[in-house]
Amino acid sequence: MVSILKGVAGSMQMFAHDGFDLAFIEHAPSQDAEPVLLIHGFASSYTVNWVATGWIKTLNDAGYRTIALDNRGHGASSKSYEQSDYTPQAMAADASALLGHLGIDRAHVMGYSMGARIAAFLALTDPHRVATLVFGGLGSGLVDGVGDWDPIAAALLADDASAITHRRGKAFRAFADQTKSDKRALAACIATSRVELSEAEVARITQPTLVAVGTRDDIGGSAEELAGMMPNAESFAIEGRDHMLATGDRSFKQKVVEFLKDHPIGDI
Repeated sequence: MVSILKGVAGSMQMFAHDGFDLAFIEHAPSQDAEPVLLIHGFASSYTVNWVATGWIKTLNDAGYRTIALDNRGHGASSKSYEQSDYTPQAMAADASALLGHLGIDRAHVMGYSMGARIAAFLALTDPHRVATLVFGGLGSGLVDGVGDWDPIAAALLADDASAITHRRGKAFRAFADQTKSDKRALAACIATSRVELSEAEVARITQPTLVAVGTRDDIGGSAEELAGMMPNAESFAIEGRDHMLATGDRSFKQKVVEFLKDHPIGDI
């Protein structure tokens, strides 16, 4: 049974998969609108990543049907404190199950940061469901890694936030507090959600792909390098933006809409 709750951008719905109750929203400006599945980043939610930044409105105004979910352990979705529940493979399976739940055979898939990693795994495990890809905030870090995040887990679990000295840990703790996230669930998630792909695996992602990273982003790695590993990818520099501020950048939105228009699902 689907339950309906009033949300910021339409109605929040819930569906069950793999023992989790997962929250999502969808909106279609027309009956034949092409679907875009949006997968948010670590410690975020569909509201923070896609509604508050204007992405839902931008894509709806461009004529696309938007579907955005809260990843397990995030937002209004149910939580687990088991690290094994948060692999990219498991979260990609959630995303695939949502498309199946909605009767969507193929969709454009866009992820930001951790969401981009999940989107990459979805493209490898269920390629028939993925028409195109947009990787935001994640470039060569998909292969090379995104640095030492153990201090971030420690920061999330710290009793006294004011005692945190690790710069990135302090920033993510503040973000988690701001979004009122379950910090214990996030600490479990961060331990297992950073699985890297090999260059050979990335080369198997053949869908048209846009890789976009901020020029001041010190987390995601090089968009150009990742695009160069893929057979059908292009890169885009989000000028003057760091990992956090790139999310809602206007030029990024414009580029994504142009990319989607250039690659309609019916032509792929």
